[in-house]
Amino acid sequence: MTIKLLRHPHLETEILERNLSSTIDRQRRYALISVHGDPSVQLGKDGAGGQNLYVKSLGLSLAKRGCQVDMFTRRESSDRPDIIEHANGCRTIRLTAGPTKFIHRDELFPYLPEFLEAWLKFQQQTGTTYDLIHSNYWLSGWVALQLRSRLGIPQVHTYHSVGAVKYKAMDIVPKIALSRLGIEWACLEQSDCVVATSLKEKQDLRQLVSQQGQIQVIPCSIDIQHFSQVDKVHARQQLGIPDNQKMILYVGRFDERKGIEVLVRACAQLPSILKDRCQIYLVGGSHKNAVDTVEQQRIRSLVTELDLNNITTFTGSIDQTHLPTYYAAADICVVPSYYEPFGLVAIEAMAARTPLIASKVGGLQETVLDGETGLLVPPRDPEALSNAITRLLSEPQTARSMGISGYERVCSQFGQRAVAEKMHLLYDSLIYKNKFSQSNHYI
Repeated sequence: MTIKLLRHPHLETEILERNLSSTIDRQRRYALISVHGDPSVQLGKDGAGGQNLYVKSLGLSLAKRGCQVDMFTRRESSDRPDIIEHANGCRTIRLTAGPTKFIHRDELFPYLPEFLEAWLKFQQQTGTTYDLIHSNYWLSGWVALQLRSRLGIPQVHTYHSVGAVKYKAMDIVPKIALSRLGIEWACLEQSDCVVATSLKEKQDLRQLVSQQGQIQVIPCSIDIQHFSQVDKVHARQQLGIPDNQKMILYVGRFDERKGIEVLVRACAQLPSILKDRCQIYLVGGSHKNAVDTVEQQRIRSLVTELDLNNITTFTGSIDQTHLPTYYAAADICVVPSYYEPFGLVAIEAMAARTPLIASKVGGLQETVLDGETGLLVPPRDPEALSNAITRLLSEPQTARSMGISGYERVCSQFGQRAVAEKMHLLYDSLIYKNKFSQSNHYI
């Protein structure tokens, strides 16, 4: 697929001259683009998940360093404000592109030109210029590629999901697949740098997308303190979990590739003496997202079919402020995904000292140290998952030790401050490189 990038010489020259005349030490201003992942919405609703949290967390972390960060997303509701100030120097800006309603990401491609024009209009009206654009997911990548070409602004791109990997795990691929694969190729070859969240993702990009382009591995991060401060006893009291009950937790969207069906079937296979003492909490889901609702109804039907209604709780979407209570209360957290580039839920659980069981796929193979911070099991294998659940629930000392090790790993590898520092250094290097090449161009 050919990605046509149009250039506007007069506008480009004006922006370049403005950038070159600015001092090198002035406050940085970054544009984070997340077309379908609004950083401000409640997780688990309308398809909101790890990408939304990644963008917001990165924006807030960079703002703490004194940077100005604007996070651009698509307006999905007329009830939501155009601009939300999250903190000094960090805000979400919603742009109109297509109908003002939720649209599944696989159907958003036709509205990207409108999003692009809305972005340029916002920049023109406010007089705002950006030192760098960081695009998230292939939809945002298309927008950023156009802006990079038009304005000469360096672009960083994060995939969040690699189409070539995702489609291998699907029986039927969506109609948008060819367009997505072409744009993902362009993002790797034409952007200034791709940020992979794991070594496995970097390997996938090299093997399945392109050997060209710069890739740097920088993991996701979380606010460790937010997830580590809740007392387990207090959390279980809040949720009404008796001392003699074992709580199995799933957190995430209701999406077929998240493997919730595998978890439900695994729980149905638990030994009766253990199953009778278990409570399964499925956290996530919404009422507006048609795809999400269809999958949730399918899982509800499966729960009924397997006679698990009396031990299964569908909580719906839980606000991020209350999520640590669920992690703290849980005896184990399960991430049964068929594909996961990184797995933010895994490090959130580890920050809460909750032992993990996760699929041996993607970035989860690096995030979770098998036998140390949790257990890794083959994807789509209810029996293997059931055995792992049985082991951890039957060996509380082993589970406790894994929880402690997980917390130590999160503190050493996935803290916001350290990750933001790596990202800031990358941004700076690309900005300097871009300014140098532009100055040579005008000599």
